Amino acid sequence: MTSIHASAIVEDGANLGEGVVIGPRCVVGPEVTLGDGVSLHANVVIEGRTTIGARTEIWPFALIGGAPQDLSYAGEDTTVDIGEDCRIREYVTIHRGTARARGATSIGHSCFVMLSSHIAHDCVVGNHVIFTNNATIGGHCEIQDHVILGGFAAVQQRIRIGEHAFVGAMTAAMSHVVPFAMAAGNRVTLGGLNVIGLQRRGFTRDAIHAIRGAYRMFFNSTGPRAERIAAVREAYPDQADVGRFLDFVAACGEAPLALPRRARATETAE
Repeated sequence: MTSIHASAIVEDGANLGEGVVIGPRCVVGPEVTLGDGVSLHANVVIEGRTTIGARTEIWPFALIGGAPQDLSYAGEDTTVDIGEDCRIREYVTIHRGTARARGATSIGHSCFVMLSSHIAHDCVVGNHVIFTNNATIGGHCEIQDHVILGGFAAVQQRIRIGEHAFVGAMTAAMSHVVPFAMAAGNRVTLGGLNVIGLQRRGFTRDAIHAIRGAYRMFFNSTGPRAERIAAVREAYPDQADVGRFLDFVAACGEAPLALPRRARATETAE
């Protein structure tokens, strides 16, 4: 049964599923859709054309669907889409897309967005992603499945973070971070694979060994990026995880990648 506190404002046109709970002093706009079992604690504001998936829980003072912090934005009809079973904690801000980009900010299912984190306009966040307290991503970022962003990590606009990567606390990510990696520092460098995270998610020893071998082969070799990608594909033709790693790198084109510490020092010296 849906429950709406007497002090909450739910504007005409809002679409509420079964079992929605809306707490004191919440504001739900006229174009908002809340799935079955969504729970809003006190003082949550949801604006714009925002859709929130079933059983997602949002804590006090979060703002979801606010206008993007982009000088080009002129009130166009853009969206925020959040999946099922997410937890969005206090003071989180998630802004809708812009007309000149993809027009939507999208978040997958089962994400945990901790206190005071910010997800900017036109971002794509995958499934099972964790934003630790005060983690921030700029506009147009892509955060793939099972990524963990440490506390106060900051991801520059248009940066991609690959699946199963771990970005350490207070990291400034100004280059793309490849899948499966551990990344940290100001500016970001790679510190090997996120082995513990991969083990927890059921990756086999053989799969981890293959990913490690591909990682070392790619970053320790020289020559054009396309040639290094081709060489690693030839060395690991049947390993799907390595294929996804290489697909990510290829999609980055010639944009800078976060590098292992030794490779970065060599590149800087050259």
